[in-house]
Amino acid sequence: MGTANSDKVALVTGAAGGIGRAVVLALAGAGAPVAAVDIDGEALGVLERQARDEGLDVAGFAADVTSAAQTEAAVAAAENRFGPIHHLVNTAGVLCSSPALELTEDDWERTFAVNTTAVFRVSATVTRRMVAHGVRGAVVTVASNAANVPRMNMSAYSASKAAAAAWTKNLGLELAAHGIRCNVVGPGSTDTPMLRSLWTDASGPSGSLDGVPSQYRLGIPLGRFAAPADIADAVTFLLSDRAAHITMHDLIVDGGATLGR
Repeated sequence: MGTANSDKVALVTGAAGGIGRAVVLALAGAGAPVAAVDIDGEALGVLERQARDEGLDVAGFAADVTSAAQTEAAVAAAENRFGPIHHLVNTAGVLCSSPALELTEDDWERTFAVNTTAVFRVSATVTRRMVAHGVRGAVVTVASNAANVPRMNMSAYSASKAAAAAWTKNLGLELAAHGIRCNVVGPGSTDTPMLRSLWTDASGPSGSLDGVPSQYRLGIPLGRFAAPADIADAVTFLLSDRAAHITMHDLIVDGGATLGR
């Protein structure tokens, strides 16, 4: 992350998930105090114990980021524990895989509640405090390469991630005068429980790796899935002073699956 940022307080949502967990451990491993926010209190406890065993400064805050009250309480508790937040990483997300015409209202609303509205809510809550404290901070939203390229059976997910990415970039424009940078990381297929939940037949991961012509989907030119640590590396770079002149950018980390789009 760069030694200049090693002591800056970070808050990570979706912290107990595959990518979120990797981000928490990467930031804390670089010396940052990390507020880990997730709806799954039990999984947060496991993460806290691992961090403690490794000598890392991680505190868990169980909260549902689709709730305004719980979000505000978690952010306030994190600042009470660590002091002003300098870095925010939005990784909380859900995936609803369904043909567009079979989506229900509940599918759509739940997907947007977590993937989009929560990004707005958490980002606004944290950056208002950054502005009030005079913190020249950074925000990274983990979206998806599917925000830029249509995917079969992923219309709600793709739309929600595209909206989250657009919000983050617009926020970056408005907060630039305060020295707050806002960027997006767009992962492709990443080896997490979310990806594995899509492997519903005997082909397993081969469709994602090799492509599915019937779904107009290319494979991955680099020939492997991203590891959560690959995404965490991109996130920590964008938070660091090495990215001090980068804002409103979407960094795609997909092994070439979208051909550099």
